[in-house]
Amino acid sequence: MFGRLMNNYYYGKSGKGDFRKEDMPENRWELFWDTLRTRLSALCRLNLMYMVIWLPTMIVLLMSFMGSLSSLNTILAAQDGSLKQTVEETAGEENAVTYTDEEIARLAAMNPADYIQSTLFTTLLILIPCIAITGPATAGVSYVVRNWARDEHAFIWSDFKDAVKENWKQGLVVSVITSVLPMLVYVGWRFYGQLAATQAFMVIPQVLILFIALIWALCVTYFYPLLVTYQLKMKDVLRNGMLMGVARLPMSVGIRLLHCVPLLIGLAISYLWNPIYGGLILFGYYLLIGFTLSRFITASYTNGVFDRFLNTRIEGAKVNQGLRQESDEDEDEEEEDDLNNGAI
Repeated sequence: MFGRLMNNYYYGKSGKGDFRKEDMPENRWELFWDTLRTRLSALCRLNLMYMVIWLPTMIVLLMSFMGSLSSLNTILAAQDGSLKQTVEETAGEENAVTYTDEEIARLAAMNPADYIQSTLFTTLLILIPCIAITGPATAGVSYVVRNWARDEHAFIWSDFKDAVKENWKQGLVVSVITSVLPMLVYVGWRFYGQLAATQAFMVIPQVLILFIALIWALCVTYFYPLLVTYQLKMKDVLRNGMLMGVARLPMSVGIRLLHCVPLLIGLAISYLWNPIYGGLILFGYYLLIGFTLSRFITASYTNGVFDRFLNTRIEGAKVNQGLRQESDEDEDEEEEDDLNNGAI
């Protein structure tokens, strides 16, 4: 019984059509909302599986944010004298704040900006292995949601597992670069920024490093859908992803900004209401559906881009999957004529 329950939960039921011909969406906007409504619960189930690989990253970010906020408040309290006053007022109490005069003096001498930079460096360093391990799983999820965005069937576990097995090397290359790049950009930005204080032309490599990071952030949208959709070498995946990211620059920026909306909302709640509540709400969103919803939006968008720029140039490639096409309308008209003739 338990085995059947888990099988139905993660595998679903095959052979169920989402649309009749006359009900099929006529454009990609309709297709997105129809498939999202159909696959919403499946996205939540897939997210529970996918978030396991992202859990180390989430824990590191949450602990870094909360720890930095607490430490900064302590440093600022030591500098304005309120920390010493709090220590004196709570002396002898059960939950007394305990800091020695030497510790308070050391905290008061700290530069908040230096502390933030040190914490950021440490966080980016720890995040490298946390993000690097996500590539193979992201390839598997990208394959499943790509099928769902086309209104094709995909089993959550078996298709995910097969896609991971087939694309794990390329997925790992993408995730390793993605994990290392923020650290390289941070170090390069600080290094050339210090040199630019005395040599103005060093601003050029400083801006160039930031530009490379932004281009990668835009083009990574296409990498995983490319490697699970086409049989390409790694260099071709990167090249085609870069070309599409630049060629579709406004939409690439729009998709990337759309993925940042939940984070911005969480930060706004943290700033305007309570940092703990903001962090918990953001954590809950990604725990429930955040990761796979982001991948589903990406797949819905890239399916259209691939149809326009790649599939039309590949002999035998299917185009506009999931959409009502002219051939479907012709077939419906023929069936209707046959019925009318039969009735006569």
